[in-house]
Amino acid sequence: MNQRPAQTCAIGAVESGIAKVAVVGAGAMGSGIAAQFANAGIPVVLLDVAGAPEKGRNAAAEQGVARQIKSRGFMGASGPPRVVTGNIEDDLALLGDVDWIVEAIVERIDLKRDLYRKIDAVRKPGSIVSSNTSTILRSALIDGQSPAFTRDFFVTHFFNPPRVMQLVEIVSGSENDPQKRESLAHASEVLLGKKPILCADSPGFIANRIGCFWMAVAAIEAIRQGMSVEEADAAHAAFGTPRTGVFGLFDLVGIDLVPQVWSSLMDALPNGDEIHAYDLPMDDVFQGLLTQGDFGRKTGAGFYRKAPDGARETLDLSTQKYRPTIAVDTKSLAGGDRDLAALLEAKTPLGEYAWSVFAAVVAYAAEHGPKIASRASDVDTAIELGYAWRSGPLALAEKYGLPRITARFEKEGREVPDILAAAAEFGGFSKANAPSGFASPVLKKNADEHLSIAQLRANGDFFFSNDCASLWDAGDGVACFEIHTKMNTFAPGVQDALKALLDMAGGRLGAVVLGNDDPRAFSAGADLGFILGMIDGKEFTKLDDYITCGQSLFLAMKYTPIPVVAAMHGFALGGGCEFALHADAIVAHSELTAGLPEANVGLIPAWGGCTQLLLRASLQDGPKGPVAEASRAMRAIFPPALSGSAEEAREIGYLRADDGFVMHRGMLLAAARDRARQMISEGYEPPDKATLKMAGASAREGVLIQHRARAAAGALSAMDMKITEALADVLTGGSHVGAGKLLSEADVMSTEKEALLSLAGQPETVARMEHMLRTGKPLRN
Repeated sequence: MNQRPAQTCAIGAVESGIAKVAVVGAGAMGSGIAAQFANAGIPVVLLDVAGAPEKGRNAAAEQGVARQIKSRGFMGASGPPRVVTGNIEDDLALLGDVDWIVEAIVERIDLKRDLYRKIDAVRKPGSIVSSNTSTILRSALIDGQSPAFTRDFFVTHFFNPPRVMQLVEIVSGSENDPQKRESLAHASEVLLGKKPILCADSPGFIANRIGCFWMAVAAIEAIRQGMSVEEADAAHAAFGTPRTGVFGLFDLVGIDLVPQVWSSLMDALPNGDEIHAYDLPMDDVFQGLLTQGDFGRKTGAGFYRKAPDGARETLDLSTQKYRPTIAVDTKSLAGGDRDLAALLEAKTPLGEYAWSVFAAVVAYAAEHGPKIASRASDVDTAIELGYAWRSGPLALAEKYGLPRITARFEKEGREVPDILAAAAEFGGFSKANAPSGFASPVLKKNADEHLSIAQLRANGDFFFSNDCASLWDAGDGVACFEIHTKMNTFAPGVQDALKALLDMAGGRLGAVVLGNDDPRAFSAGADLGFILGMIDGKEFTKLDDYITCGQSLFLAMKYTPIPVVAAMHGFALGGGCEFALHADAIVAHSELTAGLPEANVGLIPAWGGCTQLLLRASLQDGPKGPVAEASRAMRAIFPPALSGSAEEAREIGYLRADDGFVMHRGMLLAAARDRARQMISEGYEPPDKATLKMAGASAREGVLIQHRARAAAGALSAMDMKITEALADVLTGGSHVGAGKLLSEADVMSTEKEALLSLAGQPETVARMEHMLRTGKPLRN
């Protein structure tokens, strides 16, 4: 098979219609947005104010790029060169050939309007212009602009940091072409990996309108009801909010933002809006912190701080003095930290506090949701993605029970919002949309670009299933092999399912995608507890069989007569990474954590990981030959090199140059399915059996030289050296193989197994395994 061209852009980037972008404003948000475009393979122009000649006219934009390199806004080394820096005074002409211009300058309407007039004079006709504003209405921004500019102008409110936060709120107007709005939303998905939702042109849009209200209510009610900071934060654990709780969140975002953000929101909303009952900027506690300059984590003190002796202290809300932190065990709450209903029903001060916050936020979201969002689910999505709640407020209300909420509201004399009453009557907010509003436009979803196991499961058409894995029919002869053990580890039942899959290859089964819907992991590899159990039981024959079975299945999968495509995402570790290394092709999510960390538990990769990395090393750029390739494979395995992105996985060698990637997790399975379909249409033939030219015994010490130096300096333990020596034997062929000898994959995999079994008998290995299972952290013994 001929190697395909290297994949430099995200899958779907060309079809998005956005070939080049510009970002004006190189602060934390603007430079982060530029970096994310570059991560997708898109050329970017980044402009900011012009600097003094002696400091460099483009210094501000260059500093923005440097900031993103330092904060890992870029996913790899290829990103920064895609960004061309400049300044607004000298380089606006660079915007003349871009397809999307994002404005991300300071939140001053006069400066934005002036910039828009300058942009309008140089941009190409029809190019999209959007503002990243979080506080200014679109209607105010377009005042005085040309009709052509107004037609092409949107608000795209991203969240910080742009690489991490998935939400983008899109605000459009009647002047905008609906198709252009759809194209903008689609490009946000494909190029930036975002979840776009449509918002009304209203203060705070959705996420900040409701999220800021929640934070204000949670803080003010805690102060009014005499709750401690720790108690209030613990109560919010049951809400499914971030672990910080609400006061910890204030410390994280910065208390100095309260006068700016909350005052701006309150000024923009009418006096009758409920947020005015929770006047955060004028509260004495917040005023005191602002006066003292205690802004949270950025200053080292806020609602929490570290004392000079290193102990954690907390602000007493009544005295406004710091005292030792009094930890609250969230499991001691009514219902523990996950049973919200039990907490809301509890006749305790903490239960009453939780209900007061919950009731206020649900009522606010229900009252204003139809005015600011396209549908109820968008309200929840905005809070889930913008504020990291496990479920949004309306979803939580349904979980608690809508009739129960309305009954409590009526009993307490609270007004029941129309949408809440209708949802209680009709059985949920989605069923209440028609009688209660939520009539705004909804973004269209291209079904061909999104695929999930949940969809396939709903269709009910599968080839087979057991307790550990299932093979689902994805159409056109393509099946999806889903592992569904904990963290998708390889229990023996997974091996049974994989054997059944391979027996079916051909006929109705024309191609296989390896993937799942798990938000965390493609596969965490072998079941460590299962392996430790065999070692503790001295069942080394059983362990031998387990490793042998995995090797034979993975190798058989590599040469099966149908194409196999791995849809890698999240954690793809150890045996999970080895599983994917045997696929014909990989489509990865851009945020991929792949690696072979077996050394952390005293072992080496033995399901072909060493073998496949040796083969892939010959395809990478750089020095060639058995010694260089053995050294490169060694660097990936010890110390374990975990990728922070798909690009880093390619640099290490886990992905080939022609393996593709997607920016949006929801598009991964569909992209892998499409790659499998393409391979079928191209007349797929399995690869020729590979052979490996070994470096031989004479190269072994060269591969180990750096590790011996580190051991001599005390940086590596005796056990570390046992592992590296075992790896060197596998990667070079060991003491019995001459330089240049050709070995089959099965031959090299046999040495992998021998090395693993030898290491498995070491007491240090058992200690490492036990420590990893107990703490989740590696032991360096």
